[in-house]
This record gives sequence, structure tokens and C-alpha cells, in this order.
Amino acid sequence: MRARALLLTVPLVAALAACGSSGLPATPAGGANLTGTLTVFAAASLTESFDTIGKQFDAAHPGVKVTFNYGASSMLATQINQGAPADVFASAASKNMDQVGSAGNAGSSTTFAVNRMEVAVPASNPAQITSLADLARPGVKVALCQDQVPCGATAAKVFSNAHISVTPVTQEPDVKSTLAKVIVGEVDAGVVYVTDVRAAGDKVTGIAIPDAQNATTDYPIAALTHAKHTALATAFVSYVESAAGKAVLTAAGFGSPQ
Repeated sequence: MRARALLLTVPLVAALAACGSSGLPATPAGGANLTGTLTVFAAASLTESFDTIGKQFDAAHPGVKVTFNYGASSMLATQINQGAPADVFASAASKNMDQVGSAGNAGSSTTFAVNRMEVAVPASNPAQITSLADLARPGVKVALCQDQVPCGATAAKVFSNAHISVTPVTQEPDVKSTLAKVIVGEVDAGVVYVTDVRAAGDKVTGIAIPDAQNATTDYPIAALTHAKHTALATAFVSYVESAAGKAVLTAAGFGSPQ
């Protein structure tokens, strides 16, 4: 009988060990007790993916609300270094993250995704664009991101790789503004990210750029050193890098870092 009694106490002890002093189940791994509002500054090209990830994160942590400030990474880096309140920075291009880190405003960062460029044309393709080289034709109206913005700098690399010269009729502050010019038909083409073409659906037609001519942008993420919600920031960064976060990014067309 003593042996049987000892066996019965083993699961009881295990159950008690899983409880806090109040007798309630201990907080599950993953920070289910997190609360508060998290502010994430993120590259405009992450809009659709991070909106989805944010909803998933909120659902996993009922006491949390994630808010996003999307824009050109170069502009966001400047805002952070000027004291804008933020907890997490997800940048397009390491250069912008380095600026924030060098100013002491970000901890160590990790690259969680990569993106490549694609030509976007209006759905009707009035200029009959069929290749990257067509953007150099006289009379073709092209929209690009501004030179200091990651999508503009990466487009410049594409043109250099292809040995073509493209003179844009407009240079926009971020990739979404560039894509908008294409969607409304103000230009014949724009050079944006593959993910933006996919997100636009049938509003635009994408024209692939050969690998030998294409260029990519890295996406680093970091919790900010002056975050008001350090635990939340760390948990969100971990979620972006998790299998669930990667699944959202892959579905959107992002690639995995090498």
C-alpha cells in the first residue's frame, strides 16, 4: 500500500509545481501576462505582413495592443534618433538600423527577411512594358523611390546591374507612394518590391527582373534601448522571428536571410 500511495503523490506534486502561490496555473511560456501598448516603427514595405503579425500577436496576448508607424526606413531612423517614442524598429536596409544603433538607440539587431525588386505596371499596361530595359525607352514615365530610401537605393543597383539609365518623372518618399502612382495610372511603370506587387493584387501587373540584374534589401529588427515596454518589445521581436512570423512573411513574398 505504501508503494501505491507514493505513486499517487507523484502527479499531485507535479500539478502543484505548475501552480503559483495562489494555486492558479503558472503563466505559460511566451509571456501570456504581457500588457500594454507596443509601438513599432516599420518599413512601409512591411505594412501588410506586420498588420497580420500584429493581429496574431494581439490575439496571443489579450492584454497587448500593437500599433504601427510605417514609412521610409531612412525617415523612421531619423525620427527615432530625434526622440520619437517607439519600442521596436524594423528597417529596410541595414544602413538605417546602423544609424539608430550608432546613436545608442537600438540594441543588437537580427536580419529576419530579404526582399527583391520587381517592375510594376498598371493592370492595362498602356506603355506595353515587357522587360526592365523598356524603362529606359524615351517617353516611358517611371516612378521610383527617392535615392535615400531603401527601395530607391536598391532600384539604382538594379539599373547598374542591367547597365541601363532610367530617368524618373517622380521620386516618391516610400515604396507605397511609388506603387500608388502606378495603380492610378500616373506613370507607365514603377520599380518596387516583389511583396508590394503581390499585395496590390490585380491592381497592377508585375514584370520579373532577371536574377542577374536584380538586387535585394535586408530587413533587420531590434528592440529599442529607450523602449517604454522592454518585455513587450523583446517578445514582439521574438514573434517576428518565430515560425509563425516567418510563415506570414513567406506568404507575402519575402525571402529568408542567408
